[in-house]
Amino acid sequence: MKKINLRAFAVTAIMGAVGFVLMLLEFPLPFIIPSFIKLDFSEIPALVTAFALGPWYAVLVCLIKNLLHLFMTSSAGVGELSNFLLGAVFVITCGYIYKHKKTRKSALISCLIGAMAMAVLSVVINYFAVYPAYVKLYGMPMDAIIGMYKAILPAADTLVKDLLIFNLPFTFMKGIIDSAVCFLIYKNLSPIIKNNS
Repeated sequence: MKKINLRAFAVTAIMGAVGFVLMLLEFPLPFIIPSFIKLDFSEIPALVTAFALGPWYAVLVCLIKNLLHLFMTSSAGVGELSNFLLGAVFVITCGYIYKHKKTRKSALISCLIGAMAMAVLSVVINYFAVYPAYVKLYGMPMDAIIGMYKAILPAADTLVKDLLIFNLPFTFMKGIIDSAVCFLIYKNLSPIIKNNS
C-alpha cells in the first residue's frame, strides 16, 4: 500500500508539473472574450489523474501547478486562487462520478456535469472575489473592466451580464475541450499512470 501511494504521489507531482507548463502556454481568444481572459489546457493532466488515481490526487495536481505558477504571477495570486478553485471543482466532480461507475458513459456524464459546475462557480468567484480583488489591488475601475466586455457586445453593460454572457459559456467550453483531449489520450496514459503496462 505504501509503495502504491508513493507512486501515486510521484505521478501526481509529475502531472502537476505538466499542468504548470500548460499554464504557460495560455493564449487569448480575441473578439470572443476580452483579451485579459486566456485559454489554457492545464486542467487536462488533473482530469487524467482524476480518472486514473481519484479526485483528491487530481486536486493535488491543481494545487501544485498553481503553487508553481505563483513564482511568475501577474495577478498577485488572485488568478492562481481562482484557477485552483475552478479546477478543483471540475476534477472533484468528474473524479467522484467516475469513481462510482467506471464506464465511458459515466466518464462523459461526469465531464459534462463537471464542466457545468466549473462554469457556474466561475460566475460566483469572479463576481465576489476575482474582479473586486483586481479593482482593489490594481486600482482598475470596474467600469474599465466592464468596458472591455462592452467593446465586444455593447449590451453587456453590467458585471453580472458580462459573466453570464461571456465567462460562463467560455469556462464551460474550456471544460468540454479539456474533456475531449482527455478522452483522446487517457487510454494510452492510463496503464502507465497505474503501472499496469
